[in-house]
Amino acid sequence: MRILITGAAGFIGFHLTLALLNRGDEVVGVDNLNDYYDPKLKQDRLNIISNNRNSHNFEFLLADIADKKAMIDLFKNYSFDVVVNLAAQAGVRYSLENPHSYIESNLVGFINILEGCRNSRIKHLVYASSSSVYGMNNKQPFSTDDRVDFPVSLYAATKKSNELMAHSYSHLFRIPTTGLRFFTVYGPYGRPDMAYYKFTKAILNNEPIDIYNNGDMKRDFTFIDDIVEGVIRSMDIIPKDQNNDYSKSVAPYKIYNIGNNNPVSLKEFIGVIESACGKNANKNLLPMQAGDVPITYADIDELMADVNFAPVTSIQEGLNRFVKWYLDYNDNA
Repeated sequence: MRILITGAAGFIGFHLTLALLNRGDEVVGVDNLNDYYDPKLKQDRLNIISNNRNSHNFEFLLADIADKKAMIDLFKNYSFDVVVNLAAQAGVRYSLENPHSYIESNLVGFINILEGCRNSRIKHLVYASSSSVYGMNNKQPFSTDDRVDFPVSLYAATKKSNELMAHSYSHLFRIPTTGLRFFTVYGPYGRPDMAYYKFTKAILNNEPIDIYNNGDMKRDFTFIDDIVEGVIRSMDIIPKDQNNDYSKSVAPYKIYNIGNNNPVSLKEFIGVIESACGKNANKNLLPMQAGDVPITYADIDELMADVNFAPVTSIQEGLNRFVKWYLDYNDNA
């Protein structure tokens, strides 16, 4: 298959690209290499892809999905079987500082992708949503049947908007779409703005770490290898029209949670990082931040049933692998 991956130099896009190349697919990767975090990390990821034994099946295009003309040209010049849209402005807290970047990338960019899929008769669009759409939902675990009408951050609002936009295109133009609500993803070559990355860096440098809500928040941390496996399995199962229950969608449209189904407290998570680093953290306890939620917990029963997905990586194994990568990466920087 020929697959378009937007955000190919990003954390998930990089790992997904490698996995698809290793199974023999052709991949066209798009990324704008913006400076939301150090572009060097993005370039290092691309360098690894370029050194892959199947790199002849990879082509990289420097482009922004919010650029309408660039996206029109992309879909005119290439024929894709599947599109995986991972390009987005990420981060809950940053949406308080730079809201317009979320509108440009997550909404304008996404409509450009939808239009490209519409005009090119793409067989399947898979796109990144987020557990943030659940907002302050008190019901646990989070189910895709839960109402998600009350986002508590602009980032979450844009991700919910993506799901609504995708549904309209599935309904109107018969484009099969699958939205994946990611639950806190971590691992080697991860994003430096993520808490686990910041914690590791600070602990190793004997610097204090900020812990919100006294560390009582719980997250459904999911290791990157498990996420990639779930994305690939989801790509390969093209949604069909749903049942005739008209209280729900009857379009070729699916939404899945993709997480670890086993939330752990931030305190426990930090403890595992401390153990992996061989150092104790200097903790600065702070109240809950605006836009944060106390717990994320994924009900993944439907994903398990439909694509036989099951996460297998423990927090201990995953964080040990991340800390080892972090030390190696920074020693070689």
